[in-house]
Amino acid sequence: MNPAVHWFLHLAILRPIVFGLFGVNLHHRGRLPISGPAIVVANHNSHLDTLVLMAMFPLRLQKRLRPLAAGDYFLRNPWLAWISLNLLGIIPIKRGGYCRKDGDPLAGCVTALDRNEILILYPEGSRGEPERRAVLKTGIAHLSRRRPEVPVVPVFLHGVGRALPKGARLPIPFIFDAIVGRAMTWTKDRASFMAALETAMTTLAGEKMTPRP
Repeated sequence: MNPAVHWFLHLAILRPIVFGLFGVNLHHRGRLPISGPAIVVANHNSHLDTLVLMAMFPLRLQKRLRPLAAGDYFLRNPWLAWISLNLLGIIPIKRGGYCRKDGDPLAGCVTALDRNEILILYPEGSRGEPERRAVLKTGIAHLSRRRPEVPVVPVFLHGVGRALPKGARLPIPFIFDAIVGRAMTWTKDRASFMAALETAMTTLAGEKMTPRP
């Protein structure tokens, strides 16, 4: 897609949806990566999650944002596939494994990172119940081990699941909170990495629940 057209579509369609129909309180914006390669991970309760996360970044980075999304859902018809691949820039994944391509489940992700792009993924896998966290899956650990120098930035989203929960057809206007955590990198092993990521997400969720003066 022509970069100017891509920029216009984000400015004219995606951002008005996120900031016009809804609202986003972004906490710790300065912790977001300002360039790639990087991996942004978040909890997952709604199809709106990706739009909210993409809208947090400046327009100049939109072409470098690569959300991971289920290929069987987002490529199920030509119209949705065009939007998903050209406007959102998804990396299609097969449910049950990250980025399956030519026998290497991480090939698409690693290639994107090597092109200095920013991945957006959900370690919980499929969308869960509104405002309930699920167990983190280990695909992110395998990816981080392959590119240990790439920062992993956790983000906790609150309220998005209430606006468009799984199974809902129409969104409900709602003000979201997006709390950005500090970047982390690969630790010594999978267990310690997953424990660190779980701690980070729990901390961010607790920050949302802590009343502000």
